[in-house]
Amino acid sequence: MSRSSVEDTEPSTQRTEPARGWRYILLIVILGSLSAFGPLSIDMYLPALPLLSQDLGASASEAQLTLSACLVGLALGQILAGPLSDSFGRRRPLLIGLLAYILASLCCAVAPSITLLIGLRLIQGMAGAAGIVIARATVRDKYSGILMARFFSMLMLVSGIAPIAAPLIGGLLLRLTTWRGIFLFLTLLVVLIWLAALLGLPESLPPERRQSGKLETTLGTFRRLLTDRSFLGYALSCGLSAAAMFAYISGSPFVTQDIYGLSPQAFSLVFGTNALGIAIMGQINGRLVGRIAPRKLLAGALTAVAVGSGGLFLAVISGVGLIGILPALFVVVASQGMVFPNAATLALTDHPREAGSAAALVGLLQFVLGAIASPLVGIAGSQTALPMASVIGVLGFSALLTFWLLGRRQPLNAASSLAPEIERLEGR
Repeated sequence: MSRSSVEDTEPSTQRTEPARGWRYILLIVILGSLSAFGPLSIDMYLPALPLLSQDLGASASEAQLTLSACLVGLALGQILAGPLSDSFGRRRPLLIGLLAYILASLCCAVAPSITLLIGLRLIQGMAGAAGIVIARATVRDKYSGILMARFFSMLMLVSGIAPIAAPLIGGLLLRLTTWRGIFLFLTLLVVLIWLAALLGLPESLPPERRQSGKLETTLGTFRRLLTDRSFLGYALSCGLSAAAMFAYISGSPFVTQDIYGLSPQAFSLVFGTNALGIAIMGQINGRLVGRIAPRKLLAGALTAVAVGSGGLFLAVISGVGLIGILPALFVVVASQGMVFPNAATLALTDHPREAGSAAALVGLLQFVLGAIASPLVGIAGSQTALPMASVIGVLGFSALLTFWLLGRRQPLNAASSLAPEIERLEGR
């Protein structure tokens, strides 16, 4: 038996008992809320980006750097929180990270300059990353195979509410307060999430399944994951697809409001509609995943991202306006509801003993690529949509190409919890 097979074989007595009934619903709500730290940190203040840049005397590109800094923080924080949670359990790093996020959000609310706000957003992202990576690792602790894919799809329902509600709340808050009030509201919201995690989220990684906290152990784990071609293919295609969505998040406030004249409230409605598409596609994925192999579902979702990306580019260069741009963006964004559950399941399924580190690398690729893509959409100013369309187009097609080259039909580890199910669904 190969080394990976030995390492990945996990006695059933070591796996935590899956939640059922009301505990299952509570687990979905808490882990879904933790998974939503990305949209909570980014989407709520999107309607205020133009106003924020005016208030702090910053350019559109500088204002978008506050988004990039948060994305970089979300990426770097996962690399720290993931291995720490493999070594010390899930609860302690999670609760400490959430407390740091609360403090950073308060500081963002009183930031006097764009430079300081960019730095604070980096810290805020690093702290919030603990929620994202530990939520994913907790799912892997409790579930495997098709059940894991279905649970990730259920998380899309809860975490999908955040991109819908966050910009709508942000737009409404702008009627009552400034962009600073949005960060105060975010602080209060995360206090509630911290209390829910403290009281309702038990430890999912028992001491006997924890890894050594030594640096060489952590580096060895990352090296093993990065040399796994199948893992890298699924993680990288997921990251490129997510980066296309981050490019949309960064560029759409300026494109829709400055170029096409939408109000902050109208932008929030458009943004919420697209986010609703993510939640709906996540639920459709949950219904299909027991009938169609996750790999086939991922291939279809990435194809939809590429088609939507190409349609967006054509709509922009043809000058048809929002009637062409908005449907194309909807396809790109809504497809993420099927990309992430299947890509995460396929990437994590062979790595139960290092779920935190594996989830960290998946998240790292998502947010690093997103941080690179976000400022590029504003490189030509806020008076043209071509940079946004070009960046999304390149990322959408790159995600599909990466999947075909690295992820598609790679041999499955014999010990994988998905191997027999995928072979049955693919008719092998």
